[in-house]
Amino acid sequence: MSQAVDLMIAGMGFVFVFLIILVFATLLMSKLALRFGAPEPAAPARTSRAKSSASTSVDPDTAEAIKKAIAQYRSRHKK
Repeated sequence: MSQAVDLMIAGMGFVFVFLIILVFATLLMSKLALRFGAPEPAAPARTSRAKSSASTSVDPDTAEAIKKAIAQYRSRHKK
């Protein structure tokens, strides 16, 4: 029984040490990636989605089908 306890403690110790090493290695790799990695590209100016959807024309039949699908979905998923 004492050998089982010794083996359990040794196994748990090895796992703990491995996890500590893994955490520090991950932190080190993160710092290296930030230092030597490519800089982030500048984010383009955001445009309103309403403008882009309003400027495109949608077939009236398609718009009607979408409205009916939304109404049907909402009627089935009422809470």
